[in-house]
Amino acid sequence: MVAVAPENVEQVELERVPRHVAIIMDGNGRWAKARGLPRTEGHRQGTENLRRILKACVKFKVEILTIYAFSTENWSRPRAEVMMLMKILESVIDRELHELHESGVQLRHIGELDGISSGLQKKIHKAMAVTKDNRRLILNIAFNYGGRNEIVRAVRRIVQDGVPAEQIDEKLISSYLYTSDLPDPDLIIRTSGELRVSNFLIWQGAYSELYSTPTYWPDFNEEELRSALIDYGTRKRRFGKTDEQIATDG
Repeated sequence: MVAVAPENVEQVELERVPRHVAIIMDGNGRWAKARGLPRTEGHRQGTENLRRILKACVKFKVEILTIYAFSTENWSRPRAEVMMLMKILESVIDRELHELHESGVQLRHIGELDGISSGLQKKIHKAMAVTKDNRRLILNIAFNYGGRNEIVRAVRRIVQDGVPAEQIDEKLISSYLYTSDLPDPDLIIRTSGELRVSNFLIWQGAYSELYSTPTYWPDFNEEELRSALIDYGTRKRRFGKTDEQIATDG
């Protein structure tokens, strides 16, 4: 999972760009601690960094970006930090919605709205409605999201819809997920050096390529993203097949 970018990264061209990139934006708190700052400042800087990465994704022609902003497990963090994260999301929508819309970004929320204030829920719905026809980049914001919870939710809806057991297959379950109309992520990036997916897109990411960098999220810049995309271009995506089968299919 750990990948090291080539030293001459600036000279390497992107030969194969993943259509769908997902990022676990990790390390905000540690970034702040290393600088003697409160954790909330790390989250603010992480939010500012998202703007730069969105521009880089458009530049590199990534079509879909899914970011892990707040997990269902994050509710267990100190209440003051949780409330600050809610305020940050609300302020981002207020401050950035117009520019994101003008830039052709389509905003989507994946996750539960339960537990989120009614005011923030309205702003999330508004952001999605305003940008629903944009096509330059789809930005999925996984907020109050958990991969296991998503699968449980899908199974419950299948049962509620009365689908016979013999008709349930992978394709059907995928159609009940938040990302039902989107391709699975080709590449999942995790910042801060951790080597786990932390309940993020665990169904959709079954065959995703994984890339970990020790860089904390606030410092993850365009060149870091480019390094990840270059590394992705060197991978052989087998999907259970042998090299010989892949060569024949190609």
